[in-house]
Order: sequence, then structure tokens, then C-alpha cells
Amino acid sequence: MALTKQEWLDLEKKANELRHLTLQTTAWAGSGHLGGGMSVLDLLTVMYHKYLRIKVEDPKWEDRDRFILSKGHAAIAYAPTLCDKGFNDVEMLKTFNLTGSKMGMHLDSNKVVGVDASTGSLGHGPSIAAGTALAARILGKDYLTFVVTGDGELGEGSNWEGFMTMNHYELSNCIVFIDRNHCMIDGPTEEVMKLEPLADKMTAFGFNTINVDGNNIKELCDAIDIAIERSKEKCAPTCIIMDTVKGAGLSVGGDYHCHYMGIDDATFEKFNKDLDDYYAERVARVEKEAK
Repeated sequence: MALTKQEWLDLEKKANELRHLTLQTTAWAGSGHLGGGMSVLDLLTVMYHKYLRIKVEDPKWEDRDRFILSKGHAAIAYAPTLCDKGFNDVEMLKTFNLTGSKMGMHLDSNKVVGVDASTGSLGHGPSIAAGTALAARILGKDYLTFVVTGDGELGEGSNWEGFMTMNHYELSNCIVFIDRNHCMIDGPTEEVMKLEPLADKMTAFGFNTINVDGNNIKELCDAIDIAIERSKEKCAPTCIIMDTVKGAGLSVGGDYHCHYMGIDDATFEKFNKDLDDYYAERVARVEKEAK
């Protein structure tokens, strides 16, 4: 279903709130994987506020859609998303990654409500997702599995084993997102471990591959709509490659050094101003492009 202007504006507002909450969580923690959290936040917003079939009051509902954040270090954004949605108390964010907290740098599904899989050891998510998607088919369930990988994460060979499994079993009920922010902790991905031509590789692995601007909510929604429609038939799985900016919305955006960084008071103030300006730009884009 086409995204209405009001729905788009509502999602932009929520994404802005989550970006600020993610920044605040990083400040409380003192540091965090801010760059990759910000690059994937638009996807987290549309998944948890438009697409995922979930019940906050029944987080283990067996017919819920599954969401697996394979790039587990983006928990700095995932934890605020889950708390804002109501799965966990927002107060828990004040101790994120601090001694004794249930909110670790990589979220533990046994400690944080709403997390379908403990991740952080990179490369595991696609294989877990293949398993949950195959289980749905065997059990006659219609839930969908969504899995998010990072481009730097694709250096782990286990991802590709998971992709082969999805293709082999024609798991169209499993939708893969690649957060293509072009950076990893050691530098630009194309300098550390080349990925291109990434879309051709995913297509060669049997995927229906879609390239989108991953920091454009409308483009994301259009691609997800296509993937969900395809999921109704047993056919090739869909991969959505999201071209994003590391640290999207911040003045350090695009710099691999923001993969993990500390936040002092001056930086916190500067970044909040950055996010306010970014939100204004995005609302202006909606006003210009929405029909």
C-alpha cells in the first residue's frame, strides 16, 4: 500500500525521536557504536512502527514476525527502539553497557524483552533467520522473518552459507536487509575487504535484489512492500541493499571513525543540533516529494 504523506511524516517524526534517544543512550553509556546505529535507524523505525506483526503485551506470541539484528553492535539504536515501543522500561537505557545492566553492548534475548536472537558475533544472523523461516514453512505458519546484516559483517563467510540456504529452500518468507553504509571499524569497506559488485553477488546467490536509499523512508517502504508481496509465494528470497550513511544525521556522517565513539557534553550538544537540522531537511523532503 502506498505510503501516505501523513504516514510518512509520522514515521519521520518517530525516526527523529529515536535518533535523539539513541544519542542520549550513547551519552549515558559514555560511548557506543553510534555510526552503525544511526545508519540503520530508519529501517528500525519503519519495521517497528509500520510492518512487524508483533504484540508488545505478548512478546513471545508464536505467530509474531521475527526480527533478527545480525549486526548486533547496532543495539545502541535497537535498545531505544524496543524501549520506546514498550517492550522494556526506558529507564533501562540509562545503564546501557554499564556493569550489572541487562542492556549490554549486544542485546541478550534472555535479558531484553522483544529480542528474537542474541547477536553480536557477526555472521550468525542469516543462518538463524533461515532456520526461523524454514520452521514457519514446516509448521504452516505465515509469520515473516526479517534479518539485518552490515556490509562490514559480510566479510564473515557464515553469512553466505545462510544466503545459500535461503535460496536453496526458496525462503521467500525471509527478507534480508544489508546496511550498506560503506564503512567498518577499520576503514571504508572497499579498502578493508571489497564487496562490490554487491548487488550482482546477491543476485548470483539467488536473491531478488533491490537497491534503495536506506535513509529514505519512502524508498524503504516501497521495497518492503514488494518483498512482502513476494513472500506469499514460494520463490526466491528478497534482499534489500540499503545505501546508507554511517552516522546519518550527524556532522561526522560518512566518517568510519564514528563506528564507535565516545560522547562528551560538548559533542552531545553539537550532535543534538545536527539531528534537529537533519529532521528539518527530511520534513522538507516529504513536503516536496509526497503526493
